[in-house]
Amino acid sequence: MSGIFLSLRQLSVTYGGSSAAAALDHIDLDIVAGERLAIIGESGSGKSTLARALAGLLPEGTKVGGEILWPGLGHPPRPGRDFGFVFQDPGSSLNPVLTIGEQIAEGARRHLGLSWKQAYARAEELLERVRIPQPDKAMRAFPHQLSGGQRQRVAIAAAIAARPALLIADEATSALDVVVQAEIVRLLDGLVREDGMTLLFITHDIALASGFVDRIAVFRNARLVEAGPVRSVLSAPESDYTAALIASHRDLATPPLIAEVPS
Repeated sequence: MSGIFLSLRQLSVTYGGSSAAAALDHIDLDIVAGERLAIIGESGSGKSTLARALAGLLPEGTKVGGEILWPGLGHPPRPGRDFGFVFQDPGSSLNPVLTIGEQIAEGARRHLGLSWKQAYARAEELLERVRIPQPDKAMRAFPHQLSGGQRQRVAIAAAIAARPALLIADEATSALDVVVQAEIVRLLDGLVREDGMTLLFITHDIALASGFVDRIAVFRNARLVEAGPVRSVLSAPESDYTAALIASHRDLATPPLIAEVPS
């Protein structure tokens, strides 16, 4: 890891009118080039809003305050070229009427200036890298012919087709079963290391993230609760909220089966 890739300074995001509650509230955070940073938080904590703010995907009418600085790039990021985005539902990320090969090759052709022949060759290479069986046949397949885990691998291949510096994975494993989750995490970890990308891994599962990221940033109610190296946060959390997450190792997207009984 080297210098600062991007910096957030007092970043605030509010959806709707001025009377609405902030989805992000004065966030200060530096992301280091080449690091794997996990953004942890329950539903409504602001973590996905952060991802969309970085990617320029906030809806019209959203009020944004503060600054997003990109010293690692030296210019505002170009979608698809400087960063790739992997969403929770791979089905909604892929066009059902285009082949897998067409969808991956398009990003490489558009952003890297490759010919279609070169772009198709890169697409097949990427399918092999994300461990899709028989990538030559998968190139001609349509999304509905693949499993959920395979579609997510294809979405990852498409996201890195133009060799981006930043990869944003927003709940990219949440719709998958536990075994496939682990496979996707290992895949993301390997790809980021091999290509020297910076990874923003957004999840509600602190146990899943802590197994492979360098740092953790914990969000709650639109605020950044704490951030630090994984070992420091896990061994000596500064926040009672973070300590509770670590102690429970509970899936924050699912309410407890039995409510706590008052003492």
